[in-house]
Amino acid sequence: MIVMTIRRLFTCCLVAAATVAAPGTPVAQGTDADFLLAKAAFDKGDSSALASLAPSLRGHVLEPYVAYWQLKFRIDIAGVEPDAVRAYYTAWPNTPLADRVRVDALKAWGRRGEWNRFASDYPAAVAEDPELACYGIQYRRQRDGSTALAAVRPQWLSGQATPDACEPLFAALIANGELTPADRIARFRLASEAGNVRLAQAVAMDLPGQWRITARQFTHVDRDPLSALAKGEFSWTQPGDRELALYALERAARNDAGASRAAWVKWRDRLPDPDRLYGNGRLAFHAARQLHADANGWYREAAGASLNAEQQAWRVRAALRALAWRDVLAAVDGMPPPVAQDPAWRFWRARALAATGRAPDAEVQYSALAGDVSFYGQLAAEALGRQIEPASRPLPAPAEWRAAFGARPEVRRVLKLTELGLRAEAQREWLYIVRDLDDDALLMAADYAQRAGLIDRSINTAERTQARHDFALRYPMPYRGEFAAAARENDVELEFLYGIARQESRFSADIVSSAGAVGLMQLMPGTARWVAKQTNRTDYRPTQIGNVDLNAQFGAYYFKYWFDRLDRRPALTAAAYNAGPGRAQAWRPPAALEGAIWVETIPFNETRDYVKKVLANSTLYARALDRPPVTLTERLGTILPRSPAAAVAKVE
Repeated sequence: MIVMTIRRLFTCCLVAAATVAAPGTPVAQGTDADFLLAKAAFDKGDSSALASLAPSLRGHVLEPYVAYWQLKFRIDIAGVEPDAVRAYYTAWPNTPLADRVRVDALKAWGRRGEWNRFASDYPAAVAEDPELACYGIQYRRQRDGSTALAAVRPQWLSGQATPDACEPLFAALIANGELTPADRIARFRLASEAGNVRLAQAVAMDLPGQWRITARQFTHVDRDPLSALAKGEFSWTQPGDRELALYALERAARNDAGASRAAWVKWRDRLPDPDRLYGNGRLAFHAARQLHADANGWYREAAGASLNAEQQAWRVRAALRALAWRDVLAAVDGMPPPVAQDPAWRFWRARALAATGRAPDAEVQYSALAGDVSFYGQLAAEALGRQIEPASRPLPAPAEWRAAFGARPEVRRVLKLTELGLRAEAQREWLYIVRDLDDDALLMAADYAQRAGLIDRSINTAERTQARHDFALRYPMPYRGEFAAAARENDVELEFLYGIARQESRFSADIVSSAGAVGLMQLMPGTARWVAKQTNRTDYRPTQIGNVDLNAQFGAYYFKYWFDRLDRRPALTAAAYNAGPGRAQAWRPPAALEGAIWVETIPFNETRDYVKKVLANSTLYARALDRPPVTLTERLGTILPRSPAAAVAKVE
């Protein structure tokens, strides 16, 4: 979809509405039940059953899916002509399925070496995944010769397993001498760092001569990496053995950086400077993620090492945990400029400037962040003594616009897919609808989604605006009665429940996560049973877990239970809600630590992001609810060491 002004979008919607209603348009014959049977047939690989159902579904709003499934069978099994592919995305252009058909066909033609067919539709008008990218390079190689091989080098320099389509290209580079032993060692290290042991070993065992590491050597190290490192039974003059020692360090430090350090320092001086610095950097990285008290000092020993983005981030966090503000400043300044522009590092750089006596420079940095309602925007505003004042400029969609928009086939598909519980498909369709809209059109689409009960789509769409915002759409308050009752009966601030539900489910009451968490507050079945037992709910049945009122009540109880046992610190409690109370307790500092620093150094990426968003959400919800003002800084507070008497209750 091209970018449109409101007028153009409005006109487009009216035309689409007229098209849907035009005489001669096929009327849906099949039922939704037939559609679900067709999907089940596709999922089971039953092409005959799908073929028997397909005719009755012509004209159904989800007909493009049925047609895709039929075409997919042809692509995968018998092959397909380019004309059939073009016919599909001509019939249903600018849809996720049209792009999927194009990519599926290109990959099938690439696998079969059908380069004439491949050429008819390449390059794809969508982003390439690694498999398609490698087929594209294969195609260009047979057309242009070996010069095309250079394009596959970025695929090689990855710690992740690559598709089979890339393997002949890698083999050609190796045969031509264009992948040196150093390049191959680089991939071995990347795979080791990613924990991809199988790939690391496959790369290393294929190395030539003195660089090669045998399966027997790997078996010996893998049996007990720490013991192998401590004994130092490596031939330190051989590059392969030095890499094996670094592999042992990586494997050992991943589990216990402190113990690995003692083994590492005995032998590290036997390695050349680049290898020693690399090992120091990996050890410091694992120590930082394990919240080791000496991690910042160990990072200093890695000065001069080449650090990847993740190591650089933890270099900052190790310095924060140690309150070493000059190291914080140096670490952020050492990042590549695009990385250093992340709001997190801009905020912590400002803090480091203020802490090292450069207050005017810090204020400039804070001011640049303070206009945003995010976690760091709020903290920056508070550092300047300001309050966040979210400026909304709502743009409710006119009734005529909503009617025309709702009549568009792609919007009707979203509604039907949502009705049938096909959430992932509905989300993909919606993203295609809004992906290139301007701010005004986004706000009207978000308004439509909210009115249609698609609250998650409404929030995500409203968040895409760049200059004009509607914070009532970004931070809605549905199920007000149920949440208010849960807050009141469990003595929890309502803004916390809204902050959690917005992050957990985007207020989708029927959502079930891949891990099995259910409903608005994303309760695990075991957690719900535990809460039912704690509250003497003998009438509780597992089938009730998704009920809005019960889900809100149980989520509120669970939050309050840990809130009271975790020093009434929202940050600790949110971490416990996401990652479990045992982990939240384990992450407590050895001495009192500023809450913002504690959150920044949570070892789990998901939980760190979750806690930031829940607390930022809750502050904004408190304003919307006209609560007495409490700053985000106050909510973060100070995180204290774990009390020796503290215990973590067992939740089934």
